[in-house]
Amino acid sequence: MFSTWTQANRADQKKAFHPLLLMFALAVFLASAVYADADTVLIANPAIPEDTLTRSNARLLFSLRRTHWPDGRQAHVFVLKDDNPVHRAFVRQVLQLYPRQLRRVWDRQTYSGTGQAPETVTSPKEMKRKIATTPGSVGYLPKDMVDESVKLIEVH
Repeated sequence: MFSTWTQANRADQKKAFHPLLLMFALAVFLASAVYADADTVLIANPAIPEDTLTRSNARLLFSLRRTHWPDGRQAHVFVLKDDNPVHRAFVRQVLQLYPRQLRRVWDRQTYSGTGQAPETVTSPKEMKRKIATTPGSVGYLPKDMVDESVKLIEVH
């Protein structure tokens, strides 16, 4: 009798668990899909004279192996958190790397004492504000967020 009740109770728990799991999976999917399909673009402070960068030079900037712009001014790199869909889309689409590869480079520099990770911002809105107000800065945004406060840099 006890085993019958336990089996019935487990069956009820499983029925209740599946809809919750489905709702959680759907919420995660929708949250990551907000910017996942959006075209992400490289942006810089409007005072930066460059209009284009090679993919190689963009990678050098974001891996912090290049710390200055061609005109000599200091480059200041801003990024979103590693798990942010905009960050993942930018690294994959524009830099054509995996986010973990970029994180590995930053961690190696930080832990070896040869450099530090770029400054992390909490949202695309904060990214745009920081790029617009920080001389020499570079970052990324979904293309539809770009306006005259930042400069769009084409990567080829």
